[in-house]
Amino acid sequence: MGGIGEFSRVSGRDPWVTSLRDVTGAQTFGANEFRGTVVAFRDAMKAHGPAINRLNVYPVPDGDTGTNMGRTLDAVVAELEGAPADLASTCKAVSHGSLMGARGNSGVILSQILRGLSSTIETRDGGVDAAGIAEAFSKAATAAYEAVLKPIEGTILTVVRETSEGAVAAVSAGADLVATLQAARAQGRDALARTPDMLPVLKDAGVVDAGGAGFLLLLDAFLHVLTGEALPEPDESAGPSAEALEAVAKRHHDDGTVDVSELRYEVMFLLDLDDAQAPEFKAAWGSIGDSIVVVGGEGLYNCHIHTNDIGAAIEAPLLVGGRPRQIRVTDLFEEVAEEHAAREAELGAPVQSKTHTSSLPPVTCAVVAVASGDGLAELFGQLGVHGVISGGQTLNPSTAELLAAVERMNARQVVILPNNKNIIPVAQQIDALTTKEVRVVPSCSMPEALASLVSYDPEASAESNAREMSAAAEAVATGEVTQAVRDTNTDAGKVTEGDWIGIVRGDGIVSIAGTLVGSATQLLDHLIDDSRELLTIVTGSDATTAQTDQITAWVAENHADVAVEVHVGGQPLYPYLFGVE
Repeated sequence: MGGIGEFSRVSGRDPWVTSLRDVTGAQTFGANEFRGTVVAFRDAMKAHGPAINRLNVYPVPDGDTGTNMGRTLDAVVAELEGAPADLASTCKAVSHGSLMGARGNSGVILSQILRGLSSTIETRDGGVDAAGIAEAFSKAATAAYEAVLKPIEGTILTVVRETSEGAVAAVSAGADLVATLQAARAQGRDALARTPDMLPVLKDAGVVDAGGAGFLLLLDAFLHVLTGEALPEPDESAGPSAEALEAVAKRHHDDGTVDVSELRYEVMFLLDLDDAQAPEFKAAWGSIGDSIVVVGGEGLYNCHIHTNDIGAAIEAPLLVGGRPRQIRVTDLFEEVAEEHAAREAELGAPVQSKTHTSSLPPVTCAVVAVASGDGLAELFGQLGVHGVISGGQTLNPSTAELLAAVERMNARQVVILPNNKNIIPVAQQIDALTTKEVRVVPSCSMPEALASLVSYDPEASAESNAREMSAAAEAVATGEVTQAVRDTNTDAGKVTEGDWIGIVRGDGIVSIAGTLVGSATQLLDHLIDDSRELLTIVTGSDATTAQTDQITAWVAENHADVAVEVHVGGQPLYPYLFGVE
């Protein structure tokens, strides 16, 4: 067989599809077939993604299950493209790609299923037979349940468990590989049809579980590759009405306890953590949220939680010696509101503009931040910022623009992150111009703002948030690299127009070099000392991947104990912004 590029079509008889009976005479499959199955699964998920999104009502109706599963599989296929074609390497690529690329609740669970499958399949060098695939699905089901802190029946967990039970029963009855997969799919489909009887929110919405529907495409992909059976077509009529969607979005428990749909934020990150500390970390998360999935091992985990306390979710692993990275925070209430608006639009109903944040459920305290690049704006949104204003070193927003952003917030209290010393005085005028309570965190740079947001609590007061966020920002040493526009003399030496200079808050220019990387590494040598543990790099519009790789390699060689996070900021004029803490 050829490379991954051949594994691209969703239906029909692809060149890499084999009939085990007609071609090989065997009832086993190997690396090529497993790779083909994964790619066919990804392609099918892309085709079915919109329909699966419409089924998505649990744990919250944010309409992203198909998207998240598809993006998780994109990461797996990307990992396969660079992996050797033998079975062990293929399985390792599937396992690692799914761990690193898992997105959302459904994607993290899917990653654990794929990792469970791969751990069994990679041991079958002579080919995976009926008994092997049954064992693999059994291990996948067990792994999926173990990854979820509070397993709920009527979800993808039920479907994968019953699928594995169908495979085991078929093997016990003497079925061959294809018959075993067919029996497993039949029982999985039956389980999916019964999910509304197990989970009331599904019955209320008139849908089956979205994650379970997505998982069954894996069985379709296996049979497509092994027998040539066509993949199913998407059901374009799937999904609840806008009214049903709104009803399930506003559900709550009668006993006063918090329903998972009332948890506003999805927090995800990769976590470096000693395996012995994982149970303590999971227990801590169990006390602050729900929809908790933690997958991985051997020191690296992919973690997912729904919570109302972003700060506590990020602090929990720190308290047991862990180090979270690639942190993503999503406002689920905003996603639910947008999904509801999209559903109404599909049905021809009038909808409010998505830019009117007043339609979102309120918080006690919102955050408005100034950002100088599209990447930074997106990053701030992931960390819980409710309003982002374009601005920065050469484009300072006006008082009127800041005031308008504050007034749009669905909160009576607001914290402003100006992220530039010239914008701080403007931001400090806003409190006197509005009936809302406004506090300013005097952040002078984007890295300071990123650090401060770890301490942000949407249900705390503006006064409390400003105090805690300011302390977090002050603990960060920051620097930036830019290009000199004129000749000058500095304490660091003579600067010639075109030189690359490194600037540190309070110290002025500390590095001068003829190359961007040279100035950046000199600057970092000034910023990093033995007390620092984490370097955040925000790349600007003029930074290149090669330059970033050179800088991170320099850090690894000269400051091996410092962890590095790289974020695409897209800011102009400053190819690199650095924060060390």
